[in-house]
Amino acid sequence: QVQLVESGGGLVQAGGSLRLSCATSVLTFSSYSVGWFRRAPGKEREFVAVISPSGKTTIYTDSVKGRATISRDNAEKTVYLQMNSLKPEDTAVYYCARRRTPGVVSGTDTSQYTDWGQGAQVTVSS
Repeated sequence: QVQLVESGGGLVQAGGSLRLSCATSVLTFSSYSVGWFRRAPGKEREFVAVISPSGKTTIYTDSVKGRATISRDNAEKTVYLQMNSLKPEDTAVYYCARRRTPGVVSGTDTSQYTDWGQGAQVTVSS
């Protein structure tokens, strides 16, 4: 089964920054939107951001707006999530996944995505 592979997690102090990467070898990668989700301890997995196949459209959850930037490099088959001004409440395992339907960018429900990676731990200390 094809999966996406996350990297770039780690321990960072509150107010700091980090960039997560999501890579794949899927040839049709540029036809699909890619989303980032996260699961905090004791909570359900939640939507963070999604980017359209071309990269022209992005959608963010309210809690990260103004602090996060999702981008993609289709030639490298990689999607990035830049997180700034990190808060302790951003502590979670971050996952990327491919939108099931090609070309569709909307959708914040986990059931609408597939090819989940193993996740990258992000820990923000206060």
